Amino acid sequence: MTGIDDITRDHLHTFADGRLAPSEQTRVEAWLSEHPDDAAAVHAYRLQNTRLHEEFDPVLDENVPPGMAALVTGRSRRSSTPSGPWMRLAASVLLLLTGGLGGWLLHGQSALFPQASTSAFVNQAMGAHRVFVAEVRHPVEVPATQEAHLVAWLSKRLGTKLRAPDLLDAGYSLVGGRLLAEGARPAAQFMYEKKDGKRLTVYVRGLQDTKDTSFRFASKAGVSAFYWVEEAFAYALIAPVDRARLITIANKVYRDLERP
Repeated sequence: MTGIDDITRDHLHTFADGRLAPSEQTRVEAWLSEHPDDAAAVHAYRLQNTRLHEEFDPVLDENVPPGMAALVTGRSRRSSTPSGPWMRLAASVLLLLTGGLGGWLLHGQSALFPQASTSAFVNQAMGAHRVFVAEVRHPVEVPATQEAHLVAWLSKRLGTKLRAPDLLDAGYSLVGGRLLAEGARPAAQFMYEKKDGKRLTVYVRGLQDTKDTSFRFASKAGVSAFYWVEEAFAYALIAPVDRARLITIANKVYRDLERP
């Protein structure tokens, strides 16, 4: 049996994909609990997988253009067009490599640069929400029982004084939080849960481009987000609730984050 210290990048990728044997998964989980940078990298891998599926899974159900089918098979445009699931898959892969995937990667690179927009920020925040609210064993990195440590640690990593908003009046109790990576930037996620098991998250990271400071709402795939920018930091509240309910909770979050 190999030791815990021989965890490689391949282990992290396989862990993020959910393809490790149970014994190996336990070993990697132990490693990640003591190596937050690697835990952040695993988050980035999972978020990338989620975004790829969201963007490109529908392509597999599209009809293959005759020209694309001819390109894949080497046949001329005048020849009969092959059909069947395998051909649609082959053409879709080629489309991703020659166009769609390149565009997605360029879009994803925006998180590495100061010019990242608030729209890119909220996409990352919503992606992180979907990844971690589904976790059963490890929804957070540091539990609510260590709230003081969690807040101090995340504040230091982000370079600003954070606090975990009190959402008990809204029916949500703090589960804990974690450090995430958005490109080259650190980000913080606080997670809350109701008695019925429904969860919401508060996501924070630095945003150098602060020209767009308005409060905005976004909704996608049953998840809603209310987000804003304040003093070079962007904040997002994300939950599977309607707009009116989310704004009510967001006002509470905003007041808690702003209080001295």
